[in-house]
Amino acid sequence: MFKGITKRWIINTFSVILAIIILLIVCLSITVKSLYYNNIERNLTNCSAEISKVFENYQSDSTTNFLNAATDYAQNFEYKYNMEVQVINASGRIAFTSTGYDMDEEQIVPDFEKALSSDGGFAQWIGKAPSNEKVMAVTQVIKNSEGTALGAVRYVSSLSAANFNIFIITLIAVFVGLIIIFCVALSGNFFIRSIVKPVREMSETSKRIAQGDFNATLDKMYDDEIGDLCDSINDMAHELDASEKLKNDFISRVSHELRTPLTAIKGWAETMQYGVPDRITLEKGMSVIVKESSRLTSMVEELLDFSKLQSGRLTLQMERMDILAEIDEAIYMLKERAISEGKHLLYDEPENMPAVYGDKNRLKQVFINVLDNALKYTVKGGMIGVQVYHDFKEDMIKIIVADNGCGIDPEDLPKVKDKFYKANQKISGSGIGLALANEIIALHKGTLDIESSLEVGTTVTISLPIYKETNLLNSQESNIVEPVIDTEKDSEQNYK
Repeated sequence: MFKGITKRWIINTFSVILAIIILLIVCLSITVKSLYYNNIERNLTNCSAEISKVFENYQSDSTTNFLNAATDYAQNFEYKYNMEVQVINASGRIAFTSTGYDMDEEQIVPDFEKALSSDGGFAQWIGKAPSNEKVMAVTQVIKNSEGTALGAVRYVSSLSAANFNIFIITLIAVFVGLIIIFCVALSGNFFIRSIVKPVREMSETSKRIAQGDFNATLDKMYDDEIGDLCDSINDMAHELDASEKLKNDFISRVSHELRTPLTAIKGWAETMQYGVPDRITLEKGMSVIVKESSRLTSMVEELLDFSKLQSGRLTLQMERMDILAEIDEAIYMLKERAISEGKHLLYDEPENMPAVYGDKNRLKQVFINVLDNALKYTVKGGMIGVQVYHDFKEDMIKIIVADNGCGIDPEDLPKVKDKFYKANQKISGSGIGLALANEIIALHKGTLDIESSLEVGTTVTISLPIYKETNLLNSQESNIVEPVIDTEKDSEQNYK
């Protein structure tokens, strides 16, 4: 019944409040008792001081005379209805009492003995009277001029009324405390339920989401942190649903992309296995096998790079490099393809360009990916232009690749750099090339921006910071650009 948040609330909050209320009630009871008892003691002490003045420097040395004078004082005592006045003889026995009741000569007066031994002849006592009633008494010993104790006058006040009043006040305090505890428990129960119920629903919904039910959603009950958490879980479910669909589409596309070259390789291999083709057919078959094998290798390497990127293991071999050399090599690798497809790849190389601090193999991979996409989405007879210049205002190297291809739909444009996303389903591709390229440029402290219009074309702008001495210092402090040997890339370089 009591577990989780409820248990912690009872232990950490309710128990503390309960302890504080109990402590306050105890303190109040002690304080009230002290006030009542002090007031009674003060009244008795004042009367004792009065009797001291009445018998001050008493001259008679006769105990009988003292008892007669003290009895007369007790009979005419002004407050005898509020307290009892007792006259005690020299032997410590009660000789007279203002109540008029018969005296118990065997009654012990403990405060008389204390008063005799005290310097001022005064003593106080709290205890039970012979009637079993709790009383407070003060005794003042009367001495003659020679210092001989003639007897004492004792003032006794019942504590029953005071104790009853203390009990009533304590009872009222306990009642008020119970009301406070009830209110705290009631409000706490309502508050806990307002938290526990949504949390339980969140827990159940999270389990459904974890099991793959991304359509599970939560109703937002409160406009507070709980409501924000509901929104976050709903957004998470929506994003997971979208990611799951993208992942499934990605797996389907990759499976298709892998099947196509494998089918071509298998078909030509079987053709050459079961018959000896002529030279032209053999060369054509071998060309297809080599081309499709390279395509498979590029796809596998792209997937490996993406896996490294997702796990944070993608590292860069940073160095001072000539950016124009890598752009030239990328264009050279795709020049023949552009010619064979009847497309124009235009590039006017600038004469001088500042050096860039980066990983030349990874940057070349980005250039090839961007150029490859431009060729894919440009129809026969179209043009792809490459421009490189130094932006002095931003102190960056700008590489612009523009085509007049089919363009990208405005709805797809913000998502084309997302992983698994593929705007045009008719064109082959895995959908992770631009995401990988964007991350590589980001690791170089640069940007990759895309502008596009349908049936007009697409422009990709890559911005890279120029080489400075601070780049080298920063690289030595960064884990991202720590030089490592990439054995997978050393074996064979293939880029998409």
